[in-house]
Amino acid sequence: MGFLFEKLDVYRKSVDFAGKIGDLTRNFQRGNYYLADQLNRASLSIAANIAEGNGRYHKLDRASFFRISRGSAFECVPILEICKRKELIDNVKNEELKKDIEDISKMLSGLINC
Repeated sequence: MGFLFEKLDVYRKSVDFAGKIGDLTRNFQRGNYYLADQLNRASLSIAANIAEGNGRYHKLDRASFFRISRGSAFECVPILEICKRKELIDNVKNEELKKDIEDISKMLSGLINC
């Protein structure tokens, strides 16, 4: 059967994004745990808040969780920039991940406005 939110494109994209981040940060150099931890937490929070929001009965409650999810997506942007500046990721990977965040954010904005 499954949960309805599992059928949402934004949920699936956010889970994929969190997986990419997990794979990426696994190879971070020693001493960069704080970046890996924060980036993993923020990326996981996107999907987790979509799921939690879909479990709410009231539209305002759902929208609140979608806003939190969008905030978590935005939180990933400066962390990725710092990772790029510290040469933990290259420009191509940074742009690829930022594009994922942009797509997810637009989809979340649509959910918030429904």
